[in-house]
Amino acid sequence: MTSHVHAFDAREGGAFRISLTYDAPTATGKTTAHTDTYHGHFAKLVADEQVVEVTEFETEDPALQGEMTITVTLVDADGGTDVIAVHDGLPSGVPSADNEEGWRMSLAKLAAFVEAG
Repeated sequence: MTSHVHAFDAREGGAFRISLTYDAPTATGKTTAHTDTYHGHFAKLVADEQVVEVTEFETEDPALQGEMTITVTLVDADGGTDVIAVHDGLPSGVPSADNEEGWRMSLAKLAAFVEAG
């Protein structure tokens, strides 16, 4: 995937809008044929502890509409930090297995980035 950040106001109450475009020609987007565009706002920001964001896909498909709340909590762990991500309100049109796989991939990339120093 590649991403385009249209807007990003990193403060509590601040809004953002992002498009993610699939590189694979067979991948299906929620907004256009190959792109997921979503917008939202930061509901809560606690430095070094927690980010709560409320997001919504930009789509005409009722099965993909609705607000989602994503809560990422950082917890001190032996020799590092545990990242706990909870995704509430996933639209019925998004298979939970696909969402979980996306989170696993994202967290693995974050771990590789952090561990590389």
